[in-house]
Amino acid sequence: MKARIIPECVWRVAATLGEGAVWHAASRCVVFVDIKGRRLYRYDSDTAVCRSWVAPGQIGFALPCVDGNWICGVQGGLYRFAFATGSFSRVLPVETDRPGNRLNDGFVDRTGALWFGSMDDGEREPSGQLYHVGLDGGLSVRDSGYVITNGPTASPDGRTLYHTDTLQRVVYAFDLADDGSLQRKRVFTAIEGTGYPDGMAVDEEGCVWVALFGGGRIERFSPDGRCIGRVDFPCSNITKLAFGGDDLQTVYATTARKGLTDEALREQPLAGGLFTFRAPVKGLPSTDCAVAFSEAVSVATIGQP
Repeated sequence: MKARIIPECVWRVAATLGEGAVWHAASRCVVFVDIKGRRLYRYDSDTAVCRSWVAPGQIGFALPCVDGNWICGVQGGLYRFAFATGSFSRVLPVETDRPGNRLNDGFVDRTGALWFGSMDDGEREPSGQLYHVGLDGGLSVRDSGYVITNGPTASPDGRTLYHTDTLQRVVYAFDLADDGSLQRKRVFTAIEGTGYPDGMAVDEEGCVWVALFGGGRIERFSPDGRCIGRVDFPCSNITKLAFGGDDLQTVYATTARKGLTDEALREQPLAGGLFTFRAPVKGLPSTDCAVAFSEAVSVATIGQP
């Protein structure tokens, strides 16, 4: 990335904690969330039409499913969401015995299985865990001991899972088997300079792009963990990115206002916005979630345009 890339803000949504950007090719939309604002957002890339829905709790991610619905990580469980009706319905309770925790970032691997993390909402206790939901709907813990989990994603061949320990400023790599088991946990890279590793995405060359909360940038790492590029933003808290567009070279990135002082917000008027830029390399196409979730156990129809 020798030429300087300048991100453009396409939606000044002013999210408190924007997160979870995902490109949905079928609808040519970007979907993301505001965790603290408890909202689900959709941006139409063709028309620039912006819509939002109220979630039933702090919402960490929203990912498309093969049945046309979306699966959302909301505090206390996984919820099915339908844009047509704006309704959320819980399909799987998660950590209802840990009221101080909430769900954070999520990802669907090449098999259609779901990965997501939990974390201490107070950002102090190592009560966060990395979860896997297999195609049969079975929920299992794959790693633990995190204060803030983030950014699960995988290599182009699907054999390496990347996962972030945000407060320790470390991105880990695991060997990933088809059954969702993990082996050989090791440090992929440790962040240097300012910022904490947040959401991630992988390009077709196997390089890992890491958003840096408090760092004002996204960094690109080679498959062996070397930093080989960066994209600077006009705001501090970069939280997640997704490759989109017809050629998967249009990147969308979420940002956050959380933790910024009034003075910093005056200096960063675009903080919390949805940004885009053109990447010099293609990203990987996303996979729809194919998990066979059970019927809903509760319904909250609280969506609004």
